Amino acid sequence: MVVLRSYVSGSWRAPEDEGAPLRDAVTGEEVARISSAGIDMGGALEYGRRTGGPVLRELTFHQRASLLKALASHLREHREELYALSARTGATLADSKFDVDGGIGVLFAYASKGKRELPNDTVLVEGDVEPLGRGGTFVGQHLCTPSHGVAVQINAFNFPVWGPLEKLAPAFLAGVPSLIKPASQTAYLTARLVELIVESGILPEGTVQMICGDPGDLLDHLTEQDIVGFTGSASTARLLRTHPAIVGNAVRFNAEADSLNCSILGPDAAPGTPEFDLYVKQLVQEMTVKAGQKCTAIRRALVPAALIGDVAEAVRERLAKVTVGNPADPEVRMGALAGLDQREEVRRSLKALLDAGGLVFGDPERVEVRGADPERGAFMSPILLRADDASRAEPHEVEAFGPVSTLLPYEGADQAVELAVRGRGSLAGSVVTADAEFARHVVLGTAPWHGRLLVLNSENAEESTGHGSPLPALVHGGPGRAGGGEEMGGIRGVVHHMRRTAVQAGPAMLTAISGRWVPGTDRRVTGEHPFRKHLEDLRVGDTAVGGPRTVTLEDVEHFAEFTGDVFYAHMDEEAARANPFFGGRVAHGYLVVSFAAGLFVDPAPGPVLANYGLENLRFLTPVKPGDELTVTLTAKQITPREGADYGEVRWDTDVTNQEGASVAKYDVLTLVAKRPKQD
Repeated sequence: MVVLRSYVSGSWRAPEDEGAPLRDAVTGEEVARISSAGIDMGGALEYGRRTGGPVLRELTFHQRASLLKALASHLREHREELYALSARTGATLADSKFDVDGGIGVLFAYASKGKRELPNDTVLVEGDVEPLGRGGTFVGQHLCTPSHGVAVQINAFNFPVWGPLEKLAPAFLAGVPSLIKPASQTAYLTARLVELIVESGILPEGTVQMICGDPGDLLDHLTEQDIVGFTGSASTARLLRTHPAIVGNAVRFNAEADSLNCSILGPDAAPGTPEFDLYVKQLVQEMTVKAGQKCTAIRRALVPAALIGDVAEAVRERLAKVTVGNPADPEVRMGALAGLDQREEVRRSLKALLDAGGLVFGDPERVEVRGADPERGAFMSPILLRADDASRAEPHEVEAFGPVSTLLPYEGADQAVELAVRGRGSLAGSVVTADAEFARHVVLGTAPWHGRLLVLNSENAEESTGHGSPLPALVHGGPGRAGGGEEMGGIRGVVHHMRRTAVQAGPAMLTAISGRWVPGTDRRVTGEHPFRKHLEDLRVGDTAVGGPRTVTLEDVEHFAEFTGDVFYAHMDEEAARANPFFGGRVAHGYLVVSFAAGLFVDPAPGPVLANYGLENLRFLTPVKPGDELTVTLTAKQITPREGADYGEVRWDTDVTNQEGASVAKYDVLTLVAKRPKQD
């Protein structure tokens, strides 16, 4: 029988004992054995810090993003193999795609965000420069740099592919190596995933490690620079959070824990409306996908009291059509739980829930199974409960981590909010309604208790990813019982793995440290216009000065007639004089911007390929006929694009009048060609 190996310190290590058996959730057959006996936990962490960390920190965000994209493409070629192995965890093909394709999709998403939203640099400049003195010679800036530790991920059994990849992606992009600790029940699938990653040779050595089996003294070796990401039960999260090394070293700890998520049906969503049908469909889907073993699954279905009978009947009809059995059978809609122990745990929780309400559908002890033995496999019927007394504690405190949900009646929006928050913190909630006023009341009332809220109706149903689908661009986590943490969230997830430092310095020194031009730093004005320089020849601080140009009343009137912008401040002297801000006719702001472009643009063909936008535009001082405009354009940030023959340049633009006062400030964004390659 196969004994799962760990991948640590640059090699595959077999355990020193025979390990414990891991069984097929469908057949009960032994799939593999697992143990971490003999693994040097401290050595693995130190290897990640000393080998993986330095090489990652040498790479820019764009280079790391390119590696993530290459890894995602490689894993996509092996999806069929991962699907087949996933079926042994009890997952249907649809469940497996949710896990496997979802994880690969996270890699692609972070690769894209890394290229589009992060600089081609090893440091991330965060926020604006803060003036710290009156004279402009003392300023501050927040910089984010990679943690010099290891991102230790302790994962749950329900998503053995998506779980590791959604933690790996932001950590890797941040420049931090990962150590993966999969849950034992489904570790054989994660182990194959890591084998594919290692065999590809795409990621630098030391940036990904894996420990199969008990973590032993792993946490004892954590340092101040390490980061722990946990997914699992709320009770385990509490234990880990109080580990002496985590507390003593102030280790950054993120928990995403199971929670009693709810879905609320609006009073407007009566039978026959699209929203009623959407609610019923979504509830059944959340009960049966992954056999209800999702941390985001709907555990509490809040329904207007007047509609609870209709909802119960509609859900019962749909559940009756769900075929439970061997995932290899294409007719099967719901597979097995991860194991027999998990099924018994669900049954124990069900006993408490049944005390608070009656069965609407299902049998906790028996289920008709297609293509498998219901005793050897961890099969269970979908269970829908109804608790007419919504004030009972059990539905708001007890979670059966399987295909189980409870219908709860409410009267009015205020009670819906009150019942929702009794879960004491949830990963996800949903409101199904076409009533915008009801949606606003419920969302604002429940938001402090939820990490994510979906408002679902006929407007967005076609494109909605559903109640239980975390997305890379949005945070995945929740307060209170849900763990108090946040995963993914786009670039937020990257910054979580970095250290934010406030750097105080003079403008020139801060420019040198951050790689971004800071106002107050000397500008370089040479005989060659910066627009004549290729990307490699440009330097932060390169400057062009244009002007002056006098703005005439004829200019203002022509621009007004040409564009149709005849706002009174430009065309009516008496009305403009009555405005205390203007005190007379003024030039259009966009006329000022247009004149500025005419002053700084070099007209001949050259390395500048395109102007693709303006950012942070502010009009600061009114421009009156007779004013003279001068523009100063300074290269603020230079970002080469990996694998492309051009890059992006951000130009600080300051338009001033004859008195030196700034009338407009903004950033101009251009695409600039690199030097042509020599044949």
